[in-house]
Amino acid sequence: MEIQEFVENFASQFDETPPEIFSAETKFRELDEWSSFMALVVMAMVKCDYDVALTADEMRSAKTIQQLYDIVKSHLS
Repeated sequence: MEIQEFVENFASQFDETPPEIFSAETKFRELDEWSSFMALVVMAMVKCDYDVALTADEMRSAKTIQQLYDIVKSHLS
């Protein structure tokens, strides 16, 4: 799993936010489209695409896409 692939998968979950807005440094909680529903959508994407079940605490602890990627990657090691 590479960070760019993860960023693209993350970005694909959003309907209204342009994909070019997303990078590893994106503070996703600051996006207009971010909501508790989007948190569940992202958690489902991580489960389906990477077979990693994130906890609510792990999801809350991540501020950037890079931090979320690092959490997911730690489960894959």
